[in-house]
Amino acid sequence: MSAEDQFNALVLNKEDGQVSSSINILSVDDLPEGDVTVAVDFTTLNYKDALVLKGQGGLVRNYPHVPGIDFAGVVKSSNSDDFKEGDWVVLTGWRVGEVHWGGYAQKARVKSDWLVPLPDGISSQQAMNIGTAGFTAMLAVMALEDHGLTPDIEGEVLVTGAAGGVGSVATAILSNLGYQVAAGTGRADTHDYLKSLGAASIVGRNELETPGKGPLGSEKWAGAIDSVGGSILANLLANIRYRGNCAAVGLAASPKLQTTVIPFIIRGVNLLGIDSVMCPQDRRIEAWNRLATDLPLDKLAETMSVVPLTEVADLAGDILKGQVKGRVVVDVNG
Repeated sequence: MSAEDQFNALVLNKEDGQVSSSINILSVDDLPEGDVTVAVDFTTLNYKDALVLKGQGGLVRNYPHVPGIDFAGVVKSSNSDDFKEGDWVVLTGWRVGEVHWGGYAQKARVKSDWLVPLPDGISSQQAMNIGTAGFTAMLAVMALEDHGLTPDIEGEVLVTGAAGGVGSVATAILSNLGYQVAAGTGRADTHDYLKSLGAASIVGRNELETPGKGPLGSEKWAGAIDSVGGSILANLLANIRYRGNCAAVGLAASPKLQTTVIPFIIRGVNLLGIDSVMCPQDRRIEAWNRLATDLPLDKLAETMSVVPLTEVADLAGDILKGQVKGRVVVDVNG
């Protein structure tokens, strides 16, 4: 086995119900099946990664396991006609880091149709600053546009959970495209950050959680992107304008939606579900190309921290406690 075939990886093992992690030296023969082998450059540390690292949530069932739900890097070998050695690629979704080994290793092997060419104008580090969250945010913006939302529509577009990964990127994209964005957040310490991303106004979590007196409120929002769910989603649906749309991308608060059919029947509101995993390849490529042109990357860079692979396991606990602000990008070669 040559030195080129060996690489470092963060590997999870489970014994007596306890999950532990360590940096191990693996070989390419250890990698799961796939037709493209990628030399990983950067990956991310997300909330879901933190759950996996701490053995919570039941997201991983087979051990040993390499986490990391997304990555960007360069193709080292390929049995696919779609990619050749030297191509720069990005991967989000497809349950890597859960079912299939992910990005917390210097090499990864995946199916070719899971990969997207890295667009011109986006570096591998920037791609991971965007990550799965930013990719999902762009899918949400595109869904709203598909259903008629344009910057000249009167009224604000509400983004809930605006300080989070999806919400912050959605705020930046919408603002950059010329929309008036109302950023919903329960964290007072993020107001200046959200304003820097282009939010026209800030809406407190208490206001969003407080229900109106009836099934319909004022036609307050021109549209919405929700990454919270629960009562906040139910309340905002009652306040979307006639034939307006809400793109729902997460259920952080609750998967339960206690509402009536009134907003959907009387106002013709549409609830658009966004799933970054079950996404057709042409849509996936379109979204990444749009991110290269429509997202002001310099605004996101201010809140990015880059850490080596050796620090990931320790940071996972802080992520779960909500003690980490901004995006955490992992340099697997650092």
